[in-house]
Order: sequence, then C-alpha cells, then structure tokens
Amino acid sequence: MTLLLLAGTGLAQDIARRLDDRKTDVIVSLAGGSRTAAAAGGHEVRIGGFGGDAGFCAYLAERGVSAVLDATHPFAARISDRSARICAELGLPYALAQRPPWVPQAGDLWQMVEREEEAARHIAPGSTVFLATGRQTLERFANLGACQLICRQIDPPDRAFPFENGRFLVGTPPFSVTQERELFAELKVDWLVVKNAGGAASATKLTAARELGVQVAMIERPALPDAPVMRSAEEALDWVAVL
Repeated sequence: MTLLLLAGTGLAQDIARRLDDRKTDVIVSLAGGSRTAAAAGGHEVRIGGFGGDAGFCAYLAERGVSAVLDATHPFAARISDRSARICAELGLPYALAQRPPWVPQAGDLWQMVEREEEAARHIAPGSTVFLATGRQTLERFANLGACQLICRQIDPPDRAFPFENGRFLVGTPPFSVTQERELFAELKVDWLVVKNAGGAASATKLTAARELGVQVAMIERPALPDAPVMRSAEEALDWVAVL
C-alpha cells in the first residue's frame, strides 16, 4: 500500500515518525520548502504543489497511491476540499487528521470571528495588536489602520510590512508561556489575533493572554469536507491500519 500524507503540521510530523515502523510505503507531501522535511520520519518527501485538479489526479495515478491522509493546517481549506473531492471521485480512501480546536477557558477574553477582516469590529482604534496569523493574510487587516500592528513570523521578512502602522517580529517557536507573557507585556499588547489551529505547543500564547487580560480575536476554522476526521496521531494510525 502507498499512503500519501499531506503534511505541514506538527501532527503530520508525529504521524510520519510513527508510521516509520509500519509496512506501508509513505510519501510525505509538503507545499513548500519547509523545516518539517527533516521530520518526515525517514519517508520519501515531495515538495511543491500538484498543479491543480488534473495534476493531483495524475500524481495519484503515477505513484499508485492507495489512500490519502490529509494532515495539512486546519485553515488549508482549498487543499482539503480538493483532496476530499478528488479522492471521492476516484474511490480512494481519504481522511483528515486535525487536532481538536481550542475552546475558551475561565478568564479568557475571546471574540470569535469568521474572517480576519471581522476583527476590526471589536478592536478599538489605538490598540496594539499582535497578529499570530502569518504573513499570507496580512492584507486582510487593512481596516486596522488606526492600530499598531505586530506580525510574528519565523523567517526574516523578504519585503516591507504592507501597512505603515505595522512591523514584523522574527521569532522561532516553540515559545513558553513565560516567553509569551513577557513579550506581550513588553509590547503592551491589547489584542491577540490568532487562527484556531489547536494543539498544545502553540497554545502558550493563549495562556499568556489569559494571564495578562489580553483580549483575543479567535478566527474560527473553515468548514470541513465530508470525510472521516482523526483528532490524534493514534486515531490516524488506527485508520491507516485497517486500510
């Protein structure tokens, strides 16, 4: 059997490592030149897009893929929707692997929003806003022109911040609660904007926000395709085992 693992998350890394001792040929697919390539459990790694529907279909046929396990980011909706649809058309087993979303705890000051643009409805002018949403969707915060914006990213920026009222902050995860709390206090952060990715490793910023009374604009996950959903590496491995 040949399993195509659509990766790019910590959960995908965990699954890949634990598939290492299974009698399954695994291809780990990454959208770009990612650091996770080194953590693919020793399996074959492919990097880059598939070239649309036709390219994805051709790749599945060319490599004799038997099943697809989608462990991409919960906000990679276009990839998941396409993969689920094409696998259904071809009769290939397909499942999603996503950690459970975060849920608010006592003391959290969350505002749930469906899209980045909606955060401006809740954030007062003059606020210092920490964007933990990545640079790919920065343009969606154009309506926060009266705020100070800080966007954290892993790599040094290769272009200027798109708005005069913002700047990039380079940082390499993981970050402890203490690190996040000290950073937010130093920057005098009023609002944290974050996508509901789930997982313990990146939840430290939410704990820090709770402890400091920082308000959070939590972007809700997009709708899932009609497919089985695995919420842990164990569930994903069990799904693979019965293929």
